[in-house]
Amino acid sequence: MGRGRDDMAGLLLLGLAVVLHRTVASKRATERIQARRNAMVRAAHRRGVPVPRLAAGLGLTEGWVRKVLNGRGPAVEEETA
Repeated sequence: MGRGRDDMAGLLLLGLAVVLHRTVASKRATERIQARRNAMVRAAHRRGVPVPRLAAGLGLTEGWVRKVLNGRGPAVEEETA
């Protein structure tokens, strides 16, 4: 029963990460928001959202998502078409 709640929480965290990903402004704000987004991506993954779904939801590559999950931020974001 707890698994369904974790799935829903993970998808909600993914949704919040997408919103933060798409609403970046100044360089400082961008860094702050991306740090929060990355934390939400990691939290969503801990709640059971797989890497391919995270990547598809954010419009980024799976390699980028794996770097975030490993605690390393990529130098340049790779957006997929």
